[in-house]
Amino acid sequence: MIGQVLASACRAISGARIEWRCDPHAGLQRIYFGNHTSHLDFIVIWSALPPRLRPHVRPVAGYDYWAQGAVRRYLAGEVFRAVLIERGQAGRLDAEGAARASIDRIARDMGAADSVIVFPEGTRSATGTLGAFKSGLYHLSRARPDAQLIPVHLENLNRILPKGEALPVPMLSRVTFGAPLSSTSDEPKDRFLARARNAVLQLEASA
Repeated sequence: MIGQVLASACRAISGARIEWRCDPHAGLQRIYFGNHTSHLDFIVIWSALPPRLRPHVRPVAGYDYWAQGAVRRYLAGEVFRAVLIERGQAGRLDAEGAARASIDRIARDMGAADSVIVFPEGTRSATGTLGAFKSGLYHLSRARPDAQLIPVHLENLNRILPKGEALPVPMLSRVTFGAPLSSTSDEPKDRFLARARNAVLQLEASA
């Protein structure tokens, strides 16, 4: 019930127009990956999904933000079933090890039935321009080659809830789910990440 209310409220605040270029009802495990400009991003993607799928789609989000306060912790744990990841590890070697451990955890937490929502830039863009993709999406796609890769483009959310703001400003936005991204086990990491980023950019250009 709480999830349904939140999804309705989110759609009302974001005024989201939703476009699907893939089958929205496919019963496949998926990795939804998109641009990141606002704390609303994963909530808007989650609320745009068919109600039947929402309980099985888990956003990957920062522990430092979603573990603050009882309300955020409840929403993250009980409503969104978010996979919360530690960020900002000190030291390059420690950071690399923590990143790989995070990918292993996400892949494991997907289990046999769940999909995930990830943001390959790793942090929110202050300008709305799509940044470079970090290697996590590549490693996750290799750890879960059975999961379908779905690019997502979010438009205007950086204006609805800009970085540093606490309250959203209702206005129109758009969520575009693209066609599945093909992947092969022998594709070099840099080429895969460039293709994945370009898939999101193409959705932006064709919106």
